[in-house]
Amino acid sequence: MQQLDSEVVGHHALVIDGNPTSRSVMFQQLREFGFGTVKAVPKISDARDHLERRRYQVVICDDHFENGKESGQDLLDELRRENMMPYSTVFMMVTGEATYQKVAEAAEAALDSYLIKPFSANTLFERLKESRQRKRVLKDIFDAMDAKQLELAAQLCLNRFYEKQMYWLYAARIGAEILLILKRNEEAKVLFDAVIESKAVPWARLGVARVQLSDGEIVQARRTLESLMGDHPTYADCYDVMGKVQMEQGNIDEALATYRTAATITPGCILRLQHCGTLSFYGGDNATATQMLERTWQMGNKSRLFDVLSMMLLAFLRYDMHDTKALSVALEVLERFSKTYEQSVRLRRMAEIGNILYILNDGQSAVGVLRAREMLEEIHRPDFDMEAGTNMLSLWSRLDQHGVLDPEYSQVVNQVARRFAVNKAASEVLAAAVRLTPQAVQWVRDAHAEIMQLAEQAMNHALRGQPKAAVETLLLHGQNTGNAKLIEMASAVAKRHREKIEEADALIHSAESLAHRYCAPATHIAGVRRSNRSAGGLVIRR
Repeated sequence: MQQLDSEVVGHHALVIDGNPTSRSVMFQQLREFGFGTVKAVPKISDARDHLERRRYQVVICDDHFENGKESGQDLLDELRRENMMPYSTVFMMVTGEATYQKVAEAAEAALDSYLIKPFSANTLFERLKESRQRKRVLKDIFDAMDAKQLELAAQLCLNRFYEKQMYWLYAARIGAEILLILKRNEEAKVLFDAVIESKAVPWARLGVARVQLSDGEIVQARRTLESLMGDHPTYADCYDVMGKVQMEQGNIDEALATYRTAATITPGCILRLQHCGTLSFYGGDNATATQMLERTWQMGNKSRLFDVLSMMLLAFLRYDMHDTKALSVALEVLERFSKTYEQSVRLRRMAEIGNILYILNDGQSAVGVLRAREMLEEIHRPDFDMEAGTNMLSLWSRLDQHGVLDPEYSQVVNQVARRFAVNKAASEVLAAAVRLTPQAVQWVRDAHAEIMQLAEQAMNHALRGQPKAAVETLLLHGQNTGNAKLIEMASAVAKRHREKIEEADALIHSAESLAHRYCAPATHIAGVRRSNRSAGGLVIRR
């Protein structure tokens, strides 16, 4: 067999296959094609280790593994989501005829190639040749993405699409994702629609739903997703986006059921297990939460896909069960992560909460409560976000048995809730964090109602032709509560009525200063990531 191309000698290839015979055959074939270094591993976990340590130019992965818990689809999904694989890497899936459609639906956003068993060395050669050629032709796009020049990458994709240059449809897919990240949603929809017309329907229909979600068109997004799920019930990425829609609507139980379905479709996906475990925790299903979070740790403890929030929640669960040994293990993990990443305020806070739980479990109530009170200083820090707020409320909801009673407890709940209850979804998660105390759940909802009332009262000034009064009122309440909704509304009203407001620039500056202080990006709601990186589509891999 001839050498694949002139560059292949210096390139690395990885084969992932549980069958020793087929693994050996593909290993030998790649060597014959001229690859300088070829690695072959039998398990997905081994592949993750290799892919986290170095860059591979070609990855060939079987979809099915004998244990049934992990699949090539799971691996590809997580590599996309976590930017663990360069866009220049060729990823090829090996699948049986019977499972091809399922694999194609879920993995098509990777856009490289499939091999249907049985296949010949010549078929593998031709598929690799075509895939590597496509990567070379689109190298300018990938180089721009690697340099984080997304505007340039988007323009290159648009040029190729409108001029119908070679691989224009591939460029449309990439460009649609980039445009969605850049919030150029109308342009993204044009490209998604073009892909739909090309009959690559599931991925592009999902892209339309993601555009709708990004535009705040929650009801429309849900309808699009329900239709897509009806046509393609095994398309796991679709369930991810539906879970986000349901979280935005504040329907935690619905979101949990949706993520459970996704996890059933892809049982080896660490991220989906984390979502299920986290939502089970906030939904009050402690047995399921414990089972899924522990499984997440077992599968992902050596992977950077593991989110330490899973261990934080396990610490709460183990504290509730009075399992001193298991709580000690959780604390050790939290402290190890915190020491490994010393600059992470997030991990430091989790380790401190873990320590407080351990101290309380050890019977040192006075010391534990004192340290919990000392942590309250964190609430008004710029980097104190929604996740930190829910963790703090989860801690304080367990302090009543150690002598912390009203009004101290209610003041803490009110302070956190007034800052982070920006919508129904956030309010429901905050309420779930204090579910051990039914009265505290009402405190959260009362705080949310108060924020909505303050916003409405301020906007009444604008409706009466007094936009400056509206802005000043919103800034005052934003200063007092730290609530991002009020602060962002103040900025929006000031900019919209700039010409009518005396000293509008000064008010806008005040709003921006408050936003810098209080409006930390909400990257998670109950452990469900809100960014485009986990939106269920192709992720821009860097």
